[in-house]
Amino acid sequence: MPYILIQVTREGVTPAQKNQLISGATDLVVNVLDKDPATTFVVIDEVDTDNWGVAGRSVTDLRNNA
Repeated sequence: MPYILIQVTREGVTPAQKNQLISGATDLVVNVLDKDPATTFVVIDEVDTDNWGVAGRSVTDLRNNA
């Protein structure tokens, strides 16, 4: 029973893009690990850019001061 967590910053990911992520991630574990798609769970976690950091700075700060 695979559980796939996809984390992205909350910046206008469309429902169609989310559906593509869910479908593509499911297909990947089916093809690579031979898992049953009916028992493969995909969760998309949208994280606010204030809560996502890289190189010691928030993504919000990096994008505002690029």
